[in-house]
Amino acid sequence: MAAQSFLDREFLTDRFDLLPPNGLLARSDLAEQALEGVVGADRYAATTPLTCGARAVDIRDRPEGQVVDQLVFGELFDVLERHGALAWGRARRSGVVGWAEVEALAAPAEAPTHRVAAARADVFAGPSGGALAATLPMNALVRDARRRNGLVEVAGLGWIASADLADFSVFERDLAASAERFAGAPFRLGGRTVEGTDCSGMVQQALYAAGLAGPRFAGDQAGLGVSVEMSEARRGDLIVWRSDAVSPWGGHAAILLDAQTVIHASSAAGAVLAEAVAEVDARYRANGFEAPVVRRLS
Repeated sequence: MAAQSFLDREFLTDRFDLLPPNGLLARSDLAEQALEGVVGADRYAATTPLTCGARAVDIRDRPEGQVVDQLVFGELFDVLERHGALAWGRARRSGVVGWAEVEALAAPAEAPTHRVAAARADVFAGPSGGALAATLPMNALVRDARRRNGLVEVAGLGWIASADLADFSVFERDLAASAERFAGAPFRLGGRTVEGTDCSGMVQQALYAAGLAGPRFAGDQAGLGVSVEMSEARRGDLIVWRSDAVSPWGGHAAILLDAQTVIHASSAAGAVLAEAVAEVDARYRANGFEAPVVRRLS
């Protein structure tokens, strides 16, 4: 549905200048209550937490704008304002501010007990399998209602194979192995699922699977962990080529499979693939990106 059908053009043009998606939940006319006395605004209001009830929903930098992130099933979105079919708020997990479709959001459920560990998890209609009801992406958050026949019931959704889930408090140790589950996924700017992901979205998902903070954008990911010389790089290290020219992403991020190979979501290839570090480095430096930084998280 075009934004014009629920937001008039003058309203969009006059009020919603492009805001940084990793900034504060604040505009000159409205800010969240927690920012009163911190930033100036005409009005302050409390946020309303809502949960993503869809497989994934896009977050855009403005009502008609670019996709900069996604919510996946079970993640919270703190809504400050609604306009027709859209809600303006902040993804609680990543901190990204933007616009999401209201119909994909629901009242918060009970706290999750598990996360989806597989690249995607099929959801079946019954405890013996049966019709496919939905699919959930990696790191979707679910609550275990009951178990039967090796399947876990997710309240209000269906049944998922227990092998596709991991306890909410149990995390993976190998970032590279998590990233390898995305191999072959199509490149999609703003995405972070195997149906489509960008470079920092794939890295973020690997970080979440390891129980680590997952900034959404490559420029922020370049500040994680500790710096490592390229000559000492090893499997599981992050590698980032910074560039202020690609806002808001701030560069290109990848994960090392070994000292000479990365896995990354490549816009040039249109997919997630393994590639020699030297080839990636030459391509990004030729496009004006900075020399890569290597960051170790463990």
